Amino acid sequence: MVVAVIGGGISSEHEVSLRSAASVAAGLREAGHETIEVTIGKDGRWSTDSGGISCSPGDGLLGADVAFPVLHGPGGEDGSIQGLLEVLDVPYAGSDVEASAICMDKLVFKDLLARHGLPQVDYCRAGEEEWRELASGFGQPLWVKPARLGSSVGIAPASGEEELDQAVEAASRHDPRVIVEAPAPGKEVECSLLGNDQPIASPPGEIVTKGGHDWYDYEAKYAEGGMELLVPAEISETARERVRELARIVFTLCGCSGLARCDFFVDGDEVLVNELNTIPGFTETSVYGKLFEADGIAYPELCDRLVKLAVDRYEESKRYEF
Repeated sequence: MVVAVIGGGISSEHEVSLRSAASVAAGLREAGHETIEVTIGKDGRWSTDSGGISCSPGDGLLGADVAFPVLHGPGGEDGSIQGLLEVLDVPYAGSDVEASAICMDKLVFKDLLARHGLPQVDYCRAGEEEWRELASGFGQPLWVKPARLGSSVGIAPASGEEELDQAVEAASRHDPRVIVEAPAPGKEVECSLLGNDQPIASPPGEIVTKGGHDWYDYEAKYAEGGMELLVPAEISETARERVRELARIVFTLCGCSGLARCDFFVDGDEVLVNELNTIPGFTETSVYGKLFEADGIAYPELCDRLVKLAVDRYEESKRYEF
């Protein structure tokens, strides 16, 4: 197939997205597909090697059979690019508008999990009624995050009222919606997902920060030697199976399709859901691909499966009347 791989974007994760998109394009070519690499600049303009491009509703995207958005953060992982691709009438890899928007907003995502009784850390929205009273019962340190950003951008721990106020103010510079979370004991564990209606879950992997990083911040994620991935995670067999079970449940509950990575906190046999990323980092050395590689699915095959899943979902959607 001809695949339009879309990278870059307007968010602070622009450079990371470009690296992911280049890896996906290479993997697709190795799997036998032809690629068109589309770059979205920080100013929002779209271009290819041939220059700028424009799009018309219903006309597809540059003649591609399928689009593969590899965009992290606002403008790419929040449903906006997915909505545009729907208007262009082109199949695309990954989750649809609704699922993308749900998973991007940590408050909406956690409210949905709470509604269904799934295990997670306590949380509240900064600024809501009696939020300080709620947060005071969470323990220390609190974790303050912009609700709709990724890659740990704008996140800070806070102990005490002064630090909490500073962290909320800093997070508010990124997003008016700010979430405050309780501390979570145990290990950070991640699980990759692949599929549409019946996703498969990878072996869980454990994140070990290195190089003096106290927590899994932006530098630990992307700097050389900032983290080590242990596959399988050094947790009990009971916890491993619970991670995979919860990953599939959360993926399905949010209406996801194609791919996602679900993150957890694991303490003994207790497993808490942290978040779900619908477009995780996607270089050949990123956690998403490495976890499936441990399960015998090579990177090019993973890319190939994702474009085929995109076409399957598109064709299935055409069966319905609107």
